[in-house]
Amino acid sequence: MVAVVEISEGPGTGAAYAKAALGLIPGLRKGDSLPDVELVHRGVTVDLGHLARYDRVCGFRLGGVLPATYPHILAFPLAMRLMSAGDFPLPMIGLVHVSNRITVHEPVDAGTPLDLSVRAVDLREHPRGRQFDVIATATVSGREVWRGVSTYLRKETSGYSPRHQQADPPPPGGAVWRLPVRTGPDYAAVSGDRNPIHTSKLGAKLFGFPKPIAHGMWTKARCLAALEGRLPEAYTVDVAFKQPITLPSTVRFLATPTGTGWDFTVNGKKPHLTGSIGNPPA
Repeated sequence: MVAVVEISEGPGTGAAYAKAALGLIPGLRKGDSLPDVELVHRGVTVDLGHLARYDRVCGFRLGGVLPATYPHILAFPLAMRLMSAGDFPLPMIGLVHVSNRITVHEPVDAGTPLDLSVRAVDLREHPRGRQFDVIATATVSGREVWRGVSTYLRKETSGYSPRHQQADPPPPGGAVWRLPVRTGPDYAAVSGDRNPIHTSKLGAKLFGFPKPIAHGMWTKARCLAALEGRLPEAYTVDVAFKQPITLPSTVRFLATPTGTGWDFTVNGKKPHLTGSIGNPPA
């Protein structure tokens, strides 16, 4: 049975990263299964100044409705607390965010208090290690208005790598985005995701990247910002994070309408992100 733990206030994400670093020490991790716990924070209100800064960093227009990716930011401290706990079976530092699916059931007004919940499910084998899902929800008066599912991979072997597979060449055309080095630190400041692979050359090199890389959720948010005004009130947006975007970079965004929504990509010399927008589940 899942234990529900009510959170009122907790340590910031910086404290969670410090705690997570201890999880890299051999012998401190306990167990091989995900904890049967759901963290809940009720009555979360949006800081309109913070929302405005987030909108500017990601390219959204300033408005009274939350961007689809913003509740992910609100729930992120809960996810950090969950994954940095001593009974979590995998070290949080070094996890790779491989995909994210968000369902907007209805527009969420920025002035509406939200009840947020986070839990981790489905720890499973992967050719390169193990992966699991973090499910976050936002509810209003008991009604779910938003859901996010983030899939994380813990690499434990180098025997298989999708990077070695032949990928189709990126399609021509699309909007050109020139991403400066500050893309990583700017998003870290508004998201709380201060993983050093996004903000530091040294931190990036420690995990095998030649330069800092853009946050995958920044890239997803920037794609939705590019489609702003052309999305329905309710939809599901699903993305897979491919090759990381090293900073600085120049990439191309290409979106194609479908019968029920959009298909879109972000490409450099290779695909960085593929995504689709369609109807939410019934």
